[in-house]
Amino acid sequence: MPKDGGIGASSKRREDVRFLTGAGNYTDDINIRGQAYVHFLRSDIAHGTIKSIGTAAAAGMPGVVRVFTGADFEGVGGMPCGWQVTDRHGQPMQEPAHPILAQGKVRHVGEPVAAVVADTAEQARDAAEAIVLDIDELPAVVDMKAALESGATKVHDDLNDNLCYDWGFVEENKDAVNKAFDDAAHVTSLELVNNRLVANPMEPRVAVGDYAKGTDDSTLYTTSQNPHVIRLLMGAFVLGIPEHKLRVVAPDVGGGFGTKIFHYQEEAFCTFAAKACNRPVKWTSSRTEAFISDAHGRDHVTKIELALDADNNFTAVRTETHANMGAYLSTFAPSIPTWLHGTLMAGNYKTPLIYVNVKAVFTNTVPVDAYRGAGRPEATFQLERVVDKAARELGVDPIALRRQNFITEFPYATPVAVEYDTGDYHGTMDKLEEMGDFAGFATRRAESEKNGKLRGLGVNCYIEACGIAPSNLVGQLGARAGLYESATVRVNATGGLVVMTGSHSHGQGHETSFAQVVAEMIGIDENMVEIVHGDTANTPMGMGTYGSRSIAVGGSAMVRATEKIINKAKKIASHLLEASEADIELKDGAFSVAGTDKSVAWGDVTLAAYVPHNYPLEDIEPGLEETAFYDPANFTYPSGAYACEVEVDPDTGKVTIERFAAADDFGNIINPMIVTGQVHGGIAQGIGQALLENCAYDENGQLLSASYMDYAMPRADDLPMFAVDHSSQTPCTHNPLGVKGCGEAGAIGSPPAVVNAVVDALQSAGKDVTHIDMPLSPDRVWGAMNG
Repeated sequence: MPKDGGIGASSKRREDVRFLTGAGNYTDDINIRGQAYVHFLRSDIAHGTIKSIGTAAAAGMPGVVRVFTGADFEGVGGMPCGWQVTDRHGQPMQEPAHPILAQGKVRHVGEPVAAVVADTAEQARDAAEAIVLDIDELPAVVDMKAALESGATKVHDDLNDNLCYDWGFVEENKDAVNKAFDDAAHVTSLELVNNRLVANPMEPRVAVGDYAKGTDDSTLYTTSQNPHVIRLLMGAFVLGIPEHKLRVVAPDVGGGFGTKIFHYQEEAFCTFAAKACNRPVKWTSSRTEAFISDAHGRDHVTKIELALDADNNFTAVRTETHANMGAYLSTFAPSIPTWLHGTLMAGNYKTPLIYVNVKAVFTNTVPVDAYRGAGRPEATFQLERVVDKAARELGVDPIALRRQNFITEFPYATPVAVEYDTGDYHGTMDKLEEMGDFAGFATRRAESEKNGKLRGLGVNCYIEACGIAPSNLVGQLGARAGLYESATVRVNATGGLVVMTGSHSHGQGHETSFAQVVAEMIGIDENMVEIVHGDTANTPMGMGTYGSRSIAVGGSAMVRATEKIINKAKKIASHLLEASEADIELKDGAFSVAGTDKSVAWGDVTLAAYVPHNYPLEDIEPGLEETAFYDPANFTYPSGAYACEVEVDPDTGKVTIERFAAADDFGNIINPMIVTGQVHGGIAQGIGQALLENCAYDENGQLLSASYMDYAMPRADDLPMFAVDHSSQTPCTHNPLGVKGCGEAGAIGSPPAVVNAVVDALQSAGKDVTHIDMPLSPDRVWGAMNG
């Protein structure tokens, strides 16, 4: 039976009350007395030299407070990159300057060139249209491989070329990998594209800057997944504001998917302009602006090869990837195709030798950074597509080939420098076969054929490294910040708790699941626990939410802080009960003396903490508040197996998903309902990438898919009912909750399952199709069927 509350219960999300009734407090809801509005004039060409910016007419228009250009930011720090990658030759990556407003050149469509601050948003927009911008257009570099050719136009004149870095991993494996391919009984190779995506969270980005002249304090209200990191980057590296003079607030945030992790130019501008104009300054992105200014995701071109011996055992994997950085380095961009991608190329398999090469390339496009899964979907897609292709070439069952090569003993050290602590890949595959009713597939296929449709079944396995950590390791790999998490637990005199966390919630249900953890530890009602996040002024320094780290890292920090609270409360209880502290037990919200009926309620102990009549103050300080920082010892490694069944219309190429099943291992589960919802959302986004979404540029660097008219988002009728199970649990061995991340799994596991299913449908009909690049739009599928 499901529990009424605490860990393991499907408690309803408490935050949904305000969201569903329109009572949420989002950044755009924040309006400060006397605020002005900013409109950014953005480049409409991808590459060019700025000859002049005529602002006189705009400056004289009604309501205009001030017009800013790049000249106003000379001497101001540019946007920082948070991760440095060292290439395979031991050289640091090329790292260009990234100005707040363009200086000298524009390098992608959408780059802000000037900004108008005015009394109203309409006046700012009208004045921006009056700015005379003279740009000498230059050839745009869009194709990554062409960008690396000799004589290619450089995106940044001060760099040697358009190569950010040439990364090899593990470099010392390279010769052994090459020999394994020379000796292989069979080699399967595949060239594929991981299509560029726009995250499109429901809430666009917003920034409100405020400045208090009397105290010289700056405040930024922003749509961010990690306000403390924004404060650190913007204060220390961009605007030079001391951290104690800068407050960053991220209230309710309507979805992030990675694109709201990063520090953006608009945030820095609004903070700077608020001080320069001595009044609050607000910017709200339009949806069109989001398409040309939010960091994009994915955009890899890869050749992957799999070597097998005569018994079909995997012996080596070799990949070569071109990864698009766009025109500038976004906050975490260099780490995505390297440490978050290359380290996952072992997948679920005991392949002894792996070599990964990544060439990161600058192009005249919007910068590319983390998007739900961040490197792990790219690795999984490559690996699971080439494994499926190998099975078809060898004439063996794709599931049997996977099972034969599964890792079965844990912990398992992969050849790409990570160690999986737990897992049961056979168990999740067993569960998938049961959920997906594979035994009945032949009957369903025959029924589809009667209706003139082609039916296919695709499977795949995935493993994810998430809860990114530990700090000392990622520091050695180039991270310019620690990746711990923090929590402060403050107990009120009457027993209620306020838990302040450095994690941030933007759809994950933290206010519910975090409260479940603390309530379970003490044995009190969940409603007695309040979760506070998103404001650097009243939460401890933390690294925010991304990479499926919230419960594994942030939740563990809460456990540590709550343990400190309980230990101190036991000391107080021991005095109240006149017993040894070692004999005090806490259960169901009461302290008792072991082996007796003597007890005292939680509320009585917390009141005594603030009204200290019954214990010696020289031994125990009054109050009940503790802070803990948790730095994980390792990543967590959720894994799973997914299956997709599709119907393909041979006349049109349209793909319809008929069934979808997901069996995941997330370790211990805090709230099953929330986990299921996270998986549903991830699968929907993965299906969007597989079938619909594509961020496309023309040869001049113009974005061809800059609105929902041209960028196809999945709708309800594009998706079936999902069968989701997470009963196969192998708890994580190195965090106190035994949990693993769950937020990105659906987006990692679903794209290859969909593509594998479509290829299966076409091959079953005798079509000579081994691969189709995403998105599998009707014209692409029809073209593949018809040669």
